[in-house]
Amino acid sequence: MKTFTLLLTMLIGVQAMAQEPAKISGQVRDAAGSPLAQATIMVMKAADSTLSKTAITDKAGVFSAESLKASTYYVVVSTVGMSDWQSDLIKIAAGEHYKLPVVSLKAVSNELESVVVSRRKPMIEVSADKTVFNVENSIVAQGSDALEMLSKTPGVQVDNNDNISMKGKTGVKIYVDGRLQQIGGKDLADYLRTINSNDIQSIEMISNPSAKYDASGNAGVINIKLKKNKNYGTNGSYNLGLRQGITPKGNGSLNLNYRNKKVNLFGNAGTSIGVNRNTMTLYREQNDSLYDQLSLNENKNLNFNTKVGADFFLDSRNTIGVMGTLSLNDTRMRSSSETPIYDLKTGALSRTLVAKNYIPGSRTNANINFNYRYADTSGRELNVDLDYGLFSGFGRSRQPNLYLNPDGSINDLLVYGNYTPTDINIYTAKADMEQKMGKGKLGYGVKFSYVNTDNTFKFFNVIGDESILDKPKSNNFVYDENVNAGYVNYNTALGKKWSVQAGLRVEQTNSKGVLSREDGETQEDDVVKRNYIDFFPSAALTWNLAEKHTLNLTYSRRIDRPTYQELNPFENKLDELTYQKGNAFLQPQYTDNVALTHIFMNMINTSVSYSYVKDYATMVTDTTNGSATYIQQRNLASQQVFNVSVGSPIPVAKWWNGYVNLWYNYQLFKGTFNNGVINEKVPGYGAYLQNSFTLNKKGLAAELTGWYNGPGVWGGTWRTKPMGSLDFGIQQPLFNKRASLKLSVTDIFFTSPWNAENNFGGVKIIGRGANESRTFRVNFSYRFGKSEVKAARNRKTGMETEAGRIKS
Repeated sequence: MKTFTLLLTMLIGVQAMAQEPAKISGQVRDAAGSPLAQATIMVMKAADSTLSKTAITDKAGVFSAESLKASTYYVVVSTVGMSDWQSDLIKIAAGEHYKLPVVSLKAVSNELESVVVSRRKPMIEVSADKTVFNVENSIVAQGSDALEMLSKTPGVQVDNNDNISMKGKTGVKIYVDGRLQQIGGKDLADYLRTINSNDIQSIEMISNPSAKYDASGNAGVINIKLKKNKNYGTNGSYNLGLRQGITPKGNGSLNLNYRNKKVNLFGNAGTSIGVNRNTMTLYREQNDSLYDQLSLNENKNLNFNTKVGADFFLDSRNTIGVMGTLSLNDTRMRSSSETPIYDLKTGALSRTLVAKNYIPGSRTNANINFNYRYADTSGRELNVDLDYGLFSGFGRSRQPNLYLNPDGSINDLLVYGNYTPTDINIYTAKADMEQKMGKGKLGYGVKFSYVNTDNTFKFFNVIGDESILDKPKSNNFVYDENVNAGYVNYNTALGKKWSVQAGLRVEQTNSKGVLSREDGETQEDDVVKRNYIDFFPSAALTWNLAEKHTLNLTYSRRIDRPTYQELNPFENKLDELTYQKGNAFLQPQYTDNVALTHIFMNMINTSVSYSYVKDYATMVTDTTNGSATYIQQRNLASQQVFNVSVGSPIPVAKWWNGYVNLWYNYQLFKGTFNNGVINEKVPGYGAYLQNSFTLNKKGLAAELTGWYNGPGVWGGTWRTKPMGSLDFGIQQPLFNKRASLKLSVTDIFFTSPWNAENNFGGVKIIGRGANESRTFRVNFSYRFGKSEVKAARNRKTGMETEAGRIKS
């Protein structure tokens, strides 16, 4: 990890070098001469159009971009609903204060002629309420997938089981283009792997969402925004990529768009294919035995995803749209493991378990959205969304378990199989309204959702070529859930320096789970019904205490409902020694979040937050009276999380721009388990560094990105060791900048494999795992058609909370 320390020292040291600063100031007004607040000011270097400084106008429309070095710049001014403004070249000397003439912005109309836009967003954008990672600008991001990009996003961690956390908290909800993904665990991970990073525009991280967002997700919201072409006329692009780790993998995508003043038609399609390998070792001490397992897993994946849609601009106020997405995944997984079993006291080998598994499966994820939008010049805006989502998947398994004596002779052979189809139907309808009220803006809305899940588990004993259904171990679980919600939200300015936002969301939940067993036997948790109402307040207070300083205080209450499979009370036997068990009595967990954020010079963002989780739910390891171990989701304890993070862009030199994010958290877990007391106190820390280099005037660029996570905890029971990664890539524009060629290497020092230890529930486990994180990648992209840009419609769908609760 010396590499990360050296880079951080260099970045901070260079930033601290003294030079008498210059500044550019001015005022922004609208066409009527009224001051424009919250307009974005970007000071760009004339030599290479890289971002040097950003600023935001105050209530009087005044801004000041300070700490500039002597150079030649130009200024870009932008705000929602207005045409961008760009200055002439400005040459300033050290210590000079250059004052721009008053900038006047004009409102955008539907008949406004298109303009050519060449401005490029910074890699990382930080504000008081969210952090945005502009993936489309990253060199090393190309040729990967959405799940890998999340692992490289500031403040986001992906553990060895593909569980996603943010700022040390699990329960983060994943949205794609504003639609919450109602799948979880392996199904969500496999879906995210079908999304090519070439098709991702940005990743938004919102820690404390307002009342407008669904209340689920105690860690907040991550929204993956896919690219949507904004150009007039007919245009598009295609991407081709090759990734070489242990095995080769390929991906490609095609984007097409047609747009005029009345209609916008858009579509894209992408595919990826390849074999992914990973290894895992598990050393386990249980009762009087020691198990030393080594396993090799190989996943052969073929993925396809597509999105098509249309927006029809009826007039200046009314727009209707339709959009459909489809994702297909075909998987062939093969695993092999060998587990020597020893006597813990004598160390003598008693027997060896050799297990092989073949698991073919497929998943289909489809969504369709109908949208109506009304907006007038008085500030009233209505959005109505109707959505239907479908998730359908199945898996099969054939697992021989061969026991060998110490001399290598066969002791026993047991062969099992299973068949696990899952069907989920999601229906949602919602309406959101915004309008001016007094000196502020009032927002309110309603939402209805209904989800039906049908999960079947069939277990077979295989004798010869015959598979015999084991009825006591087979079941069907049907779960229905209806959530009705309404919210109100208001934000307004309180004088020149203060602004406030407050909201309340109410959600009423009705659910029913029914377990049917093949053998007709019943137990007390076969039918579980729940009806409850929850209130979720949220608030934010912003204080512009000085020209360079802004404070933002936020509060929100959140809920995490159990995933559908976690409520299935039946046992799913994984092998002879391990099985998984559902929990029909699993309760939702509730979280209260408070955060204080300080922004200095619209650059350095420092955040201090505290979260308290009631009925914290996590996957725990428990044992039976024999040698078997099982895992089950339980409401284990309360959790407290203290978090501090600092993030800032760092303009190191004319040709070198960087971004650094440092974070520290302290987690406390308190509860009881099997008559024992849980009192865990675990610190954690990490860093993210991103550096962009402009190497010549012809557009040759390079990028060096790294992340590091110190020792921490997964799920309250697994203690982890440090891990990290360093990536490097170069990019060369081609064919008059219509094409680009990108070469990159990921995890150069192979430091991302995980190591963890669990000493809980009467079993001690030491684990280690690694996948093909070190790869060489080649990516080629080409844009064709017109390049005149028209402002695109900002649009979300109604499925903003129903897609993250399906788990393998």
